[in-house]
Amino acid sequence: MLQRLKQLLRRALTAPAPAPVAATPNDAAIADNATLRDAHLSGWFRHESGELFEGFPINAEDTVLDIGCGDGPFAQFCAERGAEVIVADIDGDKIAALAERLRQTSARAITPLVTDANPIPLPDGSANKIIAMEVLEHVEDPAQFMRELVRVAKPGAQFLLTVPDPLGESVQKKLAPAAYFEHPNHIRVFQREEFEQLILDAGLIIERRADYGFYWSVWWFMFWACKQELSPPWHPLLESWTHTWNLLLSMPDGPRIKKALDQAMPKSQAIIARKP
Repeated sequence: MLQRLKQLLRRALTAPAPAPVAATPNDAAIADNATLRDAHLSGWFRHESGELFEGFPINAEDTVLDIGCGDGPFAQFCAERGAEVIVADIDGDKIAALAERLRQTSARAITPLVTDANPIPLPDGSANKIIAMEVLEHVEDPAQFMRELVRVAKPGAQFLLTVPDPLGESVQKKLAPAAYFEHPNHIRVFQREEFEQLILDAGLIIERRADYGFYWSVWWFMFWACKQELSPPWHPLLESWTHTWNLLLSMPDGPRIKKALDQAMPKSQAIIARKP
């Protein structure tokens, strides 16, 4: 149970959704799936502009490092844009499966790494796009981890970093089992100012901040009531919540309401930063 909890915690931000879906959906898929539509409205998977996340474009000339990549939906988006992709995770089985899948894309090159990132087995200046999604809250020494990310980044490299938001985590502490906040899961909660300072202390320049994921915050609160395994078929309560959210997003005022709720209780906070 603990290992499965760790796996889903890593993915709960934006994708994949609770139901199996394409990692990089087209517009029709987004319209038909509440969680994909939610992610797209938050700024994720912008095929029309080539942005993995708003303000974080990917093109074929990029070399992307996705550290703590898990099942690899973000790496797959980059691979489908033709980038060179380096995927790194502590789970060797996941890396092997992901590397095989990425080889079926138009990626310029694929480098799989099985590593705990201490250190990252790459030379200095290896990548110009660094992705670390929902990873820092699992790391024993975040400052050391950031130093490694900066070391393997080229001058001018762009970083996309996310961690859970402290407001949602404060509710989780009252609802989730103790394992949620024990190694190898969330061993720390980053306050918003603390997250920013960590990135600034690493020598990076912050370009953009974003908060999003109200849908996922509520999904997790409900999940603990369902007493089910961390895999579909999902409890009717979770299905009902997804259906309700989809109805909201389909309404003319839905996106505006989503934005307000995302700001009020986001699942995650993101920072886009750049190495000088």
